[in-house]
Amino acid sequence: MKVALLGYGKMGKAIEVLIDEAGKHQIVLKVDSSNFKNLTIKMLQKADVAIDFSRPDTALNNLNLCFDAGLPVVVGTTGWYKNLEKVKQQCFEKSGAFLYASNFSVGVNLFFKINKLVNELFAAYNNYDVSIEEIHHTKKLDAPSGTAISLANDILTKHPTKKTWKNELNNAKEVLNIISLREADVKGTHTVTWKSENDSLSIQHKAFNRNGFAKGAILASEWLIGKTGCFTMNDVLKI
Repeated sequence: MKVALLGYGKMGKAIEVLIDEAGKHQIVLKVDSSNFKNLTIKMLQKADVAIDFSRPDTALNNLNLCFDAGLPVVVGTTGWYKNLEKVKQQCFEKSGAFLYASNFSVGVNLFFKINKLVNELFAAYNNYDVSIEEIHHTKKLDAPSGTAISLANDILTKHPTKKTWKNELNNAKEVLNIISLREADVKGTHTVTWKSENDSLSIQHKAFNRNGFAKGAILASEWLIGKTGCFTMNDVLKI
C-alpha cells in the first residue's frame, strides 16, 4: 500500500522505519510543520491510505482533506475528540473512512479490556477509590493523555459513584482523579489503581519504545483500506 504520513515527528519517523524495514509498503507523502499548509487533495490521492500523527489543531483539517480526496485515514492524534461527532457526520456525508484510537498499541488495547473487567468487579465494593496516573515525555502536547481519558471514560460507564474525571487531585467522591506527570524520554506509562484503607490493586501498561504504537497504526491502515465508515482498534482486533 502507498502511505501518506501526515505528521513527521517521532511517531511518523517510527512508522517510516518499520515500513522501510518490512519492504511491503511505500511512503509516497510526508507532511510536517514546514509543508502542511501546501497539502492538497491531489497530493493525497497519490496514496492508498493516510496515517495522521500531527497536532490537535491540524488533525481536523487533515481529516477533511482526506474525506474530500476519498482517502481512508488512520488518526493517532489526540486532543480533538470534542469534535468527534462532527467528524463522524462529515465522514458519513462524504462516504469516507477513518479509524481513530487514543493508542494503537495492541498491548494497550488489551489493557483497555482488562480495565473494563476489573472495574466491573470492583463496582460491587464501594469502599475502593479508583485513580489513574499517566507519565509521558516532556514534549507531549496534551494532558491528560488520550489513553488516560479512554481508561477514565470506560471506568465512568460502570462505576457506582464516579461521575466525571479531572486532571488534578480532587477529594470529591464523584470525581475520578487523573494525575499527569511529564518526564524526560518516557514513551508512556499508564497505571489504574483501586485502593481502600486496607489494600490496593493496580494494573499498568508501560511502553518501552514507539514500535508498538507504530506497528498498530500500520496494522490498522492495512485493515482500513476498502472500507467505509468510522472505526476503532476494537474493530481491527475484534475485542
